[in-house]
Amino acid sequence: MSMQKLVISTTNAPKAVGPYSQAVLSESLLFLSGQIPLDPGTGQMVQGDIRMQTRRVLENVSAVLEASSSSFSQVVKTTVFLTDMGDFSEMNSVYAEYFQKDFPARSTVQVAALPLGARVEIEVIARKTEGQWL
Repeated sequence: MSMQKLVISTTNAPKAVGPYSQAVLSESLLFLSGQIPLDPGTGQMVQGDIRMQTRRVLENVSAVLEASSSSFSQVVKTTVFLTDMGDFSEMNSVYAEYFQKDFPARSTVQVAALPLGARVEIEVIARKTEGQWL
């Protein structure tokens, strides 16, 4: 039986702030919507430097991956959006704490603005491993 689409949601990551899902599982791929540095407990933007914001974003990504019975080791592609490419080095040092080997493909782009004034947003695609999913 072929799975068409399964919506993934967890209270351990920020609620969607629009008409989208935290993640969608389709066939063999898990697509995570972009995460910004919102604290899932308060719904408020994490204040602080790019390192603090990147860490919160990746913790949000981790929560959605976990809710999908996945992990960073299953991520095949990330896209990082920065409002200032001058933040790249510091963002990258935090990113490297979460992705330590067999790195996913990645694009990093500078954008004019991100939702709610965030400085960083990261979206993720992970692969499905047989017997691993919900």
